[in-house]
Formats: sequence, C-alpha cells, structure tokens
Amino acid sequence: MKKICTFLMIGILISSCSDDGGGNPINCDFETLISAEQYQNAPSDQLEINSLEINGNCLKINFSSGGCDGNTWELKLVDSEDILESNPPQRNLRLSLKNDEICQAYLTKELTFDISNLQIDGNEVQLNITNSQQNILYEY
Repeated sequence: MKKICTFLMIGILISSCSDDGGGNPINCDFETLISAEQYQNAPSDQLEINSLEINGNCLKINFSSGGCDGNTWELKLVDSEDILESNPPQRNLRLSLKNDEICQAYLTKELTFDISNLQIDGNEVQLNITNSQQNILYEY
C-alpha cells in the first residue's frame, strides 16, 4: 500500500509540473510584425510610451494617448527588418497607433507583444523603440 501511495504522489507531482522548454510561455496580446514597409507607413498617431518591460518572450508596453476609451485604437509593434551590427546587435521597432477617437480624455493602456520572432544568432538583441527614444535588452 505504501508503494502505491508513493507512486500516486509522484504521479500527481509530475502531472502538476510543466516544462515549457524554457520557462517562457508565450501568452502575449499581439504578434510583432517584421516589415520595412509597415515600419515606414503604418499609422503614427500621437502616443507616449511610459515604460517597457520584457517578461519571457513578451514585451510589455505601457503607453498613453488621447481618446474616448481606447476601444477603437489599432495598435501594431513593427520591426524595420534591419539588424544593426553592433555588440549587442540592435533592431529598430515602432509602436504604431491608429486613433480616430475625438475625445479629450488621456488614457493609459498596457499591452504585450510576442517578440520571439526578433531573435537572431546569439542570445541577446537590443530593441530600440524609435518613436519613444527608449531601448531595452532582450535576452533569450
């Protein structure tokens, strides 16, 4: 009976643990686009990036803009396709906002973007968010 209980406990412990291959499940709100054309031409309505944070393969962006409630905003995080050869290598990104709301409220939102497609050879890349003058080191 003791052996059965021991095996049962081990089975419960094993099934309650999960290994996602790196401890970084991808549960981000949006994908990151890699497009030179979109980087240049996507909407660029006014916004202010308040903070950047990387959690696993998700880049969390806290930003503010004017509007009514932000429910109609269209947002994209777009990479320029360029990889700048430096140490560490760098990529340029832009948070694109299309905002047709005509209200005077100032809203703050926080969204996450899957940045796993920005990985290159090595184990890190600096992400330059060009419309905020901020950068953050992505280590993977």
